[in-house]
Amino acid sequence: MNRITSLSRLRTETFDICVIGGGATGAGCALDAASRGLRTALIEQDDFGAATSSTSTKLIHGGVRYLEQAFKNFDPKQLGLVKKALHERKTLLQIAPHLAHPLALLTPCETWIDGAYFSIGLKLYDLLAGSRQLQPSRWLSKNEALTWFPAFNKKQLHSAVLYYDGQFDDVRLNLALAQTASEQGAAVANHLKATHFQHDETGRLVSVTVEDKLSGKSFNIHATVFVNATGTRADALRQDANDTQGVRMRASKGSHVIMRAGAVGKTSAALLVPKTADGRVLFAIPWRGHYLIGTTDTEADPTEVPYLLPDEAEYLVEHVSHYLTKPLEMSDVTGGFAGLRPLLQADPNADTKSLVRDHEVEIDPQSGLVSIMGGKWTTYRLMAQDTINACCERLNRRANAVTETLPLSGGEGYNEQFMTRFAQENPALPADIAEHLTNSYGVRAENVASLVNDEPALAERLTVHHPFIGAEVVYAVREEMAQTLPDVLMRRIRLGVVDWAAALDVLPAVAQLMARELGWLATDTDDRETAFRQKMERMMEQAGMSMGVTKL
Repeated sequence: MNRITSLSRLRTETFDICVIGGGATGAGCALDAASRGLRTALIEQDDFGAATSSTSTKLIHGGVRYLEQAFKNFDPKQLGLVKKALHERKTLLQIAPHLAHPLALLTPCETWIDGAYFSIGLKLYDLLAGSRQLQPSRWLSKNEALTWFPAFNKKQLHSAVLYYDGQFDDVRLNLALAQTASEQGAAVANHLKATHFQHDETGRLVSVTVEDKLSGKSFNIHATVFVNATGTRADALRQDANDTQGVRMRASKGSHVIMRAGAVGKTSAALLVPKTADGRVLFAIPWRGHYLIGTTDTEADPTEVPYLLPDEAEYLVEHVSHYLTKPLEMSDVTGGFAGLRPLLQADPNADTKSLVRDHEVEIDPQSGLVSIMGGKWTTYRLMAQDTINACCERLNRRANAVTETLPLSGGEGYNEQFMTRFAQENPALPADIAEHLTNSYGVRAENVASLVNDEPALAERLTVHHPFIGAEVVYAVREEMAQTLPDVLMRRIRLGVVDWAAALDVLPAVAQLMARELGWLATDTDDRETAFRQKMERMMEQAGMSMGVTKL
């Protein structure tokens, strides 16, 4: 992806579709449209996956909790969502094999009644998946459960139910969607904020004014159809397109903590916590050499900037500790994050936990704005397909979606043989770095390694405790449209999420590499470093941490 080339195209071309919002849904819409041969633009006001799409629990799943609600409340909508999500779970594993893989999860049971209940429920989960089932669930004895998860509290454990879902790297999958859309012909650019629409004499949208947040310059993008894929902030665009539109969006806040892997110990499965005081299902999942624990669910303002708070961290750690022999300590927290879920309301008085995570494509009859609202990560592709189907009707174009079988960037030809060959052909790279590169970039890991061949110093680790190397920073700028320090540290390599203190330690080195690539002046580089450091310290302070020392 080349931002300069995309900006030139956005200024001069007229597009069939302009997608506003570069999260999973928007990037998915752009890929769907471009792969059908439509002239497509994709713009994002921050960075790809900078908001909701980077703050998931990293699971591709049908939703065990949604299945339970479907049967308890006799709700066919919840059941339908689970079936769709289970279908898409397998699709994602196939089109992005470098970024998504099956994950074994254990649900601990304190009594045989719990075991029977969860076993029956997860067999129904298997049944709904049908031929797209990953592996069948099993009711394990206490001893069997301990072989999978030795950290279980033996005194409270009766048995456990083992089942399988998918795990993925959300923000890199989001980026792969944008990259693949670009490779399919879309003009793609981040850090472009849509400020207001222009209408013709009938009230139809004809263009949108955007501000380049990096240069401060504004220009208009012309398109026949505009897609609003801005998640929790969808109402702002809907009302700019037509000020008579009402409010449709609500939000719930989900928070996660990241803990060092040693806090839980070595396991062969992730943990699903089936019971919390407020009816939540929690997960403790191995992720990037750490343990990811989440998530909370509280009502939130759709426009707020969410932060992980001390009471949320304590809630997560306390409920997971209930099932462990050795309780987790707050001092083991190394990072964390919070995000907003975009929920589509029918009943404004309903609790956010009861809202169905399904989606809706809305077409404003006055302005013609197409808004895709609600939904969840696992079903992003179906959301995009439904949206572009609606756009094709408005364009009077017939073109079928091809995204169910279209490999995402890095996934073409990716398999275990590639991983083995990559390690053999790059013997200078330590095993953990080679594994990290293939799991993050797929077959494009060869492009990262080629930078090392040209400049051996780029093989050096950014920090001794993580597999990230300097070549990734250079690659992120040259090939992945990284423009700012958060683009790299928070999203391209995720160090600013998993290890806050380490991110601050490597900040000067990353800033210098980016300055070299982007031509930043020394004073500009210093200013960017200061701004990032202040942002990180503010986030840590909100969570009750300071400079890597836990105070929770």
